[in-house]
Amino acid sequence: MVANASKISDFLSQNKTQFIIPVYQRNYDWKIEQCKQLLDDLMTIGNNNDIHFIGSIVYLHDSIYTATDIKELVIIDGQQRLTTIMLIYVALYRLAKFLNKNSLFDEINETYLINKYSSSSEKLKLRNTENNDRAFRFLLEDNQSTDYNEYSNIIRNFDYIKDRINENNYEVVLAGLSKLSYVEISLERGKDDPQKIFESINSTGLELSQADLIRNYILMGLKYDEQKYIYNTYWRYIEDHTKYIAKNENKLSDFIRDFLTLENKRIPNKDTVYIEFKKKYDVSTFTELEKNLQNIKNMSTFYNKVINPQFEKDKDIQEELKYINQLESEVTYPFILSVYKDYDAEIINKVTFINVLELIQSFVWRRFITGLPPNALNKIFMNLYEKINKSEYVNSLQISLLQKSGDQKFPTNDEIIEALHGKDIYSIKSKKIHYLFEKLENFENKEKVLIQGNADITIEHIFPQNPDISWRNDLSGEEYDTIKEKYLHTISNLTLSGNNGQLGNMSFLKKKNYPKNGYSDSRLWLNKFLSSINEWNIKQLESRFELTIKRFLKIWKYPDVDISKVLSIGEVNIFQADEPTSKKLDYYILLDEKKTMSSILEMYADVVRQLLDKNMSMFFTTVLAEDIDLTKKENKNNLRSPLQVNENWYIEGNLSHIDKFKRIKEILTTFDLEDELTIKYAE
Repeated sequence: MVANASKISDFLSQNKTQFIIPVYQRNYDWKIEQCKQLLDDLMTIGNNNDIHFIGSIVYLHDSIYTATDIKELVIIDGQQRLTTIMLIYVALYRLAKFLNKNSLFDEINETYLINKYSSSSEKLKLRNTENNDRAFRFLLEDNQSTDYNEYSNIIRNFDYIKDRINENNYEVVLAGLSKLSYVEISLERGKDDPQKIFESINSTGLELSQADLIRNYILMGLKYDEQKYIYNTYWRYIEDHTKYIAKNENKLSDFIRDFLTLENKRIPNKDTVYIEFKKKYDVSTFTELEKNLQNIKNMSTFYNKVINPQFEKDKDIQEELKYINQLESEVTYPFILSVYKDYDAEIINKVTFINVLELIQSFVWRRFITGLPPNALNKIFMNLYEKINKSEYVNSLQISLLQKSGDQKFPTNDEIIEALHGKDIYSIKSKKIHYLFEKLENFENKEKVLIQGNADITIEHIFPQNPDISWRNDLSGEEYDTIKEKYLHTISNLTLSGNNGQLGNMSFLKKKNYPKNGYSDSRLWLNKFLSSINEWNIKQLESRFELTIKRFLKIWKYPDVDISKVLSIGEVNIFQADEPTSKKLDYYILLDEKKTMSSILEMYADVVRQLLDKNMSMFFTTVLAEDIDLTKKENKNNLRSPLQVNENWYIEGNLSHIDKFKRIKEILTTFDLEDELTIKYAE
């Protein structure tokens, strides 16, 4: 690496040189404000003797140039400033032509814009990415910006620059350009590591996303033609298929995180996705790079349909994906992608796929209604696909979910009834409350009612939030207060209305009999019961709850599976097990492997042994090794009762059963394996 201070005009005036903006660079995205600041600076220094420093330009070059002796300098950092300065030179070039200043016109053109005697492909000094290059060439041909038929930051910024530079100030701008100074950092391909330099650069003030870093990691070490091939064949497709259309968001970093979760069976932190990707994939071999990118590309096809259900051609699957989307449970995506892959490969059929999507909804939504912590879903869905028996796809999945316990459990019907009865439904986020009412209304209905995004349908309180005096006349004081305090925002007191709030605070009978838009004329299932009664009180609220909960339990089903055939009587997750004092084991099951063993001490040693083999570093990058007294063989005499784990390691064996359980639980929690140890006490 070589670093030198220099003038930007000297850098750009190099003969037989091309400044290449590689495909892995982010788009040219300077805004008018940044162009204004640069022009203001140029006009200031153009009128004095100051030198103005504009930062660094980092480029990569080969020690051997092309057959035509053109130096190709691949810009790693500085493309925003470099492109803008080139646009200023284009504006000056066009102004000189307009003013018939031919010598200035030729000087700017042949010094800064073109390689005069080179072939057409090497003619322009600035070789930008495809869209930007097209816009830049358009401007050089003296076309009018208004004739350019697509939006471009290049065109927009040029128009601003062109309007700022005129016959009265162009000489000042030229003088300012001659005083721009920068630090030139030159890297030689094969000797320097441009990726390490790039990782530390953030000169535009725009934080690099994890996807930016990964894209550059993949492409930066390749030759220009290889970069174009990989970008156009794989990366562009992946980028296009990870855009969330509804919100115009780029979800590429999230997608790669989900993909790595699938591959590694653990969820990387959002800010370490790039690091995990580098650990997983070596990009030094072109063939291996293509193979890995093809896998990512294939999975991005499914991801696109998960986040944009409209791209799934099958309407029934599309509907379930839309509901999954409304649940906003992105932690389920890695699992769904794996199942989608099986569906695409015809390992499962459409019915099975839909059954899986419905089961996911039941599990996630029931947990939401009962208030179970959503973060527990991370561990569940991270490994759930591994629990599937392909010959009994749905059944094995149901069994696996029903075996969850504690914070990971599948809430029962009784738990749902208890939770939903008094739950404040009205305060739920809009997407989720629309999900609830849309599913309730459309269950077994041939004519579907769209609620999400439908301005003609609103969620309305039957007993109003601000009831008029008629409600006090219709109800006793105690009943009025009870409904307002306990039932107001519950599912029993909420319905759908197409009257755009016209019913408001009216009495129940007025709401029921309101012309055209009253409950009596409604075709909605949610209003069917309301059309059959003439009063609204606690008795009717409870009756409506009974009807609603029956429908709820049919939609979000609890699996009808007898897990006693799978889970033997007496088997229990260690976190839910009774206190182990004075007890012996019949057997235990760790990571799906059953071992007959009576000694809790032996089980403790085996848990440590297996997880040491699985990931020894986890013990030492956390406090785990210290907490369980993990000790090397040569230091085992420091322990009161050394218990051998393997050839090299020992742990303290002089512990009560309760303390052994505590240490086992700490180990499982550290490894995110709380659900992976089942025990059965001896009778």
